[in-house]
Amino acid sequence: MFLDYTTIYVKSGNGGKGMVSFRREKYVPKGGPDGGNGGNGGSVIIKASRNESTFRKFRFKHKFYASDGKPGGSKNKTGRNGKDEVIMVPIGTIIKDSNNNILADLAKDNQMYIAATGGRGGRGNASFATPTNRTPRFAEDGVKTSEIELKLELKLLADAGLVGFPNAGKSSFIRAISDAKPEVANYPFTTLQPHLGYVYGHYDKEFIVADIPGIIEEAHLGKGLGLRFLRHIERTNILIFVIDITHNVEDEFKKLTSELERYNSSLLRKKRAIVLNKIDLLENVDREKYSKFFPNENLFFISALKKKNLDEIIDWISLNLEKD
Repeated sequence: MFLDYTTIYVKSGNGGKGMVSFRREKYVPKGGPDGGNGGNGGSVIIKASRNESTFRKFRFKHKFYASDGKPGGSKNKTGRNGKDEVIMVPIGTIIKDSNNNILADLAKDNQMYIAATGGRGGRGNASFATPTNRTPRFAEDGVKTSEIELKLELKLLADAGLVGFPNAGKSSFIRAISDAKPEVANYPFTTLQPHLGYVYGHYDKEFIVADIPGIIEEAHLGKGLGLRFLRHIERTNILIFVIDITHNVEDEFKKLTSELERYNSSLLRKKRAIVLNKIDLLENVDREKYSKFFPNENLFFISALKKKNLDEIIDWISLNLEKD
């Protein structure tokens, strides 16, 4: 099952303890202090990556700890710093604290958030030497850290989002135009989790397409799989309505737009195109008839299965991208 929210627990490393040590010099009583500082603890870093698309790996692992700093040594040797723990998450991950306050929104590839900073290493006794106390016999402990609860919420970021009913051919479409490889089968809800695909389009542009699991009627009320994934559509720049041309295309388009409007009416103000899929199942396609059904809409006729007319829609998306 697709996870688009999860709770994790993170802890940065403790700082290493400072060292109490004295030089062993033949002509200097007790020698001088030479205890080094402890190393800093490792930090926990959350990093967005285009190679991640779900929270699936958090199903069985929820705790992430960085390593502790090492103690200081004699001869003013500083202890080794602890190793950072880097947690890779999908682009579009929102990080919240236990009170649901937003701490970070990782909206770009390689964007990072330091979730827990490692504890500072303690100072060795050499750091405490003064003219009046030339042989300090004490050192500091490293700073101790504690476990932090964080909530992760995923809102996929994509240039174009595919919207349609189950079996409209969205998975076949994204397989045909991108590097995504979702399962394709002839039964409802083949797609149980969103898929991101990178399309190397025309005009020297590349863009991301999200295959959103099929919406059903009254999805905005929590029915079917649609409600969990409607939020992902909010963060796409372009909507691509994929409709099976062998169905009642007018009726399906009205139902889809109605569900989006009831969920968030601003979605219908996004740039959009209508893709009538499965033209390979018809002997002839009366384009003029369908154009009358959808006046003032960007209308495309394709066969995702046969990879027919895909360049037209790829061109349109490439020309309508809104990049920062």
